[in-house]
Amino acid sequence: MTIRPALPKSLTLRPRRAALMLGTVAMMAMASVASAESVTWVRSLDAASLDVHSRNEGVTITLLKHLYEPLVERANDGSLLPRLATDWQMLPDDPAVWQFKIREGVTFHDGTPLTAADVVFSLQRAQDEGSGFRSYLSSVAEITAPDDYTVNVRLVGVSPIFPTNLTPIMIMSADWAAANDSLTPQAAGSTDVNYATTHENGTGRYQLHSREVDVASHLTAYDAHWSGQIPAVDDITFRVISDPSTRLAALLSGEADFVQDVPVQDVERLRETAGINLVDGPENRIIYFGYDVSSDSLMSSNVDGNPFADARVREAIALAFNRDAIHRVVMRGQSVPAGVAVPPFVDGWTPELDAYAAPDIAGATALLAEAGYPDGFSVQLDCPNDRYLNDEAICIATAGMLGQIGIDVTVAGASMAIVSPKVIGDQSDFFLLGAGVPTFDSAYLFDVLYHSKTGAYGAYNGSRLADPALDARIEALASEVDIDARSAAMTGIWQTLKDEFIVLPVHSQVLSYAMREGLSLPVHPENIPNLADMQVAQ
Repeated sequence: MTIRPALPKSLTLRPRRAALMLGTVAMMAMASVASAESVTWVRSLDAASLDVHSRNEGVTITLLKHLYEPLVERANDGSLLPRLATDWQMLPDDPAVWQFKIREGVTFHDGTPLTAADVVFSLQRAQDEGSGFRSYLSSVAEITAPDDYTVNVRLVGVSPIFPTNLTPIMIMSADWAAANDSLTPQAAGSTDVNYATTHENGTGRYQLHSREVDVASHLTAYDAHWSGQIPAVDDITFRVISDPSTRLAALLSGEADFVQDVPVQDVERLRETAGINLVDGPENRIIYFGYDVSSDSLMSSNVDGNPFADARVREAIALAFNRDAIHRVVMRGQSVPAGVAVPPFVDGWTPELDAYAAPDIAGATALLAEAGYPDGFSVQLDCPNDRYLNDEAICIATAGMLGQIGIDVTVAGASMAIVSPKVIGDQSDFFLLGAGVPTFDSAYLFDVLYHSKTGAYGAYNGSRLADPALDARIEALASEVDIDARSAAMTGIWQTLKDEFIVLPVHSQVLSYAMREGLSLPVHPENIPNLADMQVAQ
């Protein structure tokens, strides 16, 4: 039996490909300056660093996009908007070069002007081996500035979608970085710090006024921003409250104004609560289980060898896993079950790929025995307990499912600040993570999660997959100019990964934002809202 998950109406229509929009940024309608307000924004987790090229993690990027800006930005509908670049094109006489015109009149928060030299420096810094963003620039051969407001990016081939890779890469001041010994980024997963780890000097709508790590950060509007506008919300206190009930209590008491991480079990109650505005929408993020598929042995198992290296074991796990039970019981309907590890927003996804088999405990048990594990085995599951919706509850439920076929799973729940470095550092046998897709293109996930850990590739390849033939197929996407052929190639790669059960997809989340009455902010598909876009009722 094959199950095809029913998608919410908002997900059944494929988004149009990102259009290259030229000209002035289309700013959202905002209340007048006279209505400017202070907002206390509460999340379950703090940014891991203020270094904009260190941590490729949603929570970190969300805070930093208030302080810094990229060349191009992703709108809620998936299209590209100009930010620090006003327009961009492939050079007609040399299509391997993308040329970006840099916005004039932009200043960093210390008052110094933005020039092309800062952009060149920032993109090169993001290519550093320690950067969590290096995979976005894996196809880049050279970055140059022919004048103060032009940047040329030469690729190893021709890529018609390259600008979509730049939406999460923020621009910093080259002189400021040099003066403060921050020429290279804090290595992703490292506890080492530099000046940029704890200080900022961006061009964003807000400046950092004060910060206490894991407690609160205070942001105030930057009144010299190039847009010439002060946001309706001109004062932000970003607070960290890890406990879900305490977060909601803060909202209901008026101590918090905007809560981003709403527990699924409280969505309907908040929807009916007077004085609370609750909005929801699908997220462009896949939640998945990964496992070490290549090591000779596991660190946390009671058997010799590596059971996860056998595709039959991985298939058995997939057959024991009940996505619909997770959707119904754990997520209270706030998810879209997935049969492939890519969200429906993303080019390369198809309904056929997203189909998944019904649970089959007898079949799963037989596969385990065939693979040489008739009595099962034990393993530790590293699971964040403060990052995704009901993340630890998903892990606990999955442990129970796998127990039915003899796999004894010990759930090691911990903060994402602990789990993520373990996965990046190849110190986890079995883990739960999520992956957003800022490019809305499957090549990003292939580069980051499935390509061998070589050079700019494989930064988050916690599965330690190393397949030269697959690597070649992934790398070929960077120079495929036929859009339809490229989409078909991506779908083919997903089919290979699915056939080998390289990871176990769980679902895409349905997000809810809760805020006090009078505030309005739509759910961002990447869960990267910017409070400069928040509307305040007059």
